[in-house]
Amino acid sequence: MAQVSPFTKTVVASMRHLYPETLADKSFDNTGLLLEAPIQTHLPRKNNSVLLTIDLTRAVAEEAIEENHSAIIAYHPIIFRGLKSITLDDSQQQSLLRLTSHGISVYSPHTAVDIVPGGMADWLCDIVTGNVEGNPEPQTFTSDATKEVEHEQSLKHQSEPASETDVTTSEDDEPKTPSDAHSHTEHDHASTDRFAEDPKTPKPKPKRPTAVHRTYSKPSYPSYRGRDNEKDSSPQQTPSPIQSSPTTTFHYDVIPHTRSVITPSPSGAIDAANNAHASSSSSSSSSSSPSTSSKPYTTENTGSGRLITFTTPQPLSSLITRIAHATGTPKGFPVAIPQNRSLESIRIKTVGLCPGSGSSVISKCETPPDLVFTGEMSHHEALGVIERGGCVVCLFHSNSERGYLDGVLRGRLEDEVGRRWGEVRKEGSAEEGMIKEICEDENVGVFVSRWDRDPFGIVVLQESRVEGEKVG
Repeated sequence: MAQVSPFTKTVVASMRHLYPETLADKSFDNTGLLLEAPIQTHLPRKNNSVLLTIDLTRAVAEEAIEENHSAIIAYHPIIFRGLKSITLDDSQQQSLLRLTSHGISVYSPHTAVDIVPGGMADWLCDIVTGNVEGNPEPQTFTSDATKEVEHEQSLKHQSEPASETDVTTSEDDEPKTPSDAHSHTEHDHASTDRFAEDPKTPKPKPKRPTAVHRTYSKPSYPSYRGRDNEKDSSPQQTPSPIQSSPTTTFHYDVIPHTRSVITPSPSGAIDAANNAHASSSSSSSSSSSPSTSSKPYTTENTGSGRLITFTTPQPLSSLITRIAHATGTPKGFPVAIPQNRSLESIRIKTVGLCPGSGSSVISKCETPPDLVFTGEMSHHEALGVIERGGCVVCLFHSNSERGYLDGVLRGRLEDEVGRRWGEVRKEGSAEEGMIKEICEDENVGVFVSRWDRDPFGIVVLQESRVEGEKVG
């Protein structure tokens, strides 16, 4: 008879206690234990460890296999709609089959994490208001392409004829060496001054654009490494796929404010979550839940989205700086403001926020907020906000979510699993075979994936004379 690792069962029970499944938005979401993989007795025993990720990509699945984890907590459900078949033709199904063959289970909490007090929505509130526990140090990283590959691409680009897809620029637009850059800049300023002094002087005709090798930055992605990772290093871990470099630690002053839930969870779901919490707490000697109350979930603190109201209106530029530092956003992010306003002149009294794609949630505010803060929204939704005089900050979808894994979830889950595992080990001491081996291991590990990232990175044009508006 197939058996599931008792450690995996403990991880699932811990997640259900911290983020009750009854609170997830079941109108569209698919949360819970999505893949229950049996123990593979013909393979070496899995480590008592779990891998946290936002998206379960093939790279993350391979990371879990190589590092011998027992389970994966994937925030986004890898199974979202009904499956009529499971084949190797689909990349996600490939990952599920691979994980099953290695005895690795998958659990997805998704909107349950958004909704609970102290969850992802409240974490975003803490970023904006400055109330970030422990002030984790943000980091940024860039893709690690080798110089040899860059050189080959450069030679290939320069040797090929121009096409409609080539990046084109005027011959004088960008120099090829730093010395040329200096002389070009001086010449450019001199030409501009000459035209300003004598308006009648005819300007030279622009030259025909030609294909020129542009220098762009490598794609940059935000990272969030607030906890000490050295204690968690293991020989099974693979080298990081990216180079990380910490930014300056940003120390926050908490801004006086109030916060409220935009759409409270249904009373039935809240009652069920409180009952489950009481039952789970009674079976465990202690709990690492955000609240020690017998009824921690109420309509005042549980639900979708949050609305922040500042006691005193805050400069938009300072809020952008807070968001950039706390999320480790390396090069910037999309910001939308009304066309008749300058960024520095805007003051924000209210902020509506929701992780991920949150515009539909934020639109339910009784009074539209001054600032909409989310992961992504459509062109027309953003246009609607600025046309009514509001502003928008978007981080890309999962960049508004990923920092929570290391900043909050990792520590909570580690504590909860650690407490429960001691009790489970006692019960499993009488077992035999692989179950007994698993229960004899007192170690508990919770890791954040180093391969998980948003599909979109920021690519910045180097040495460009066109600069955006600086808000830092």
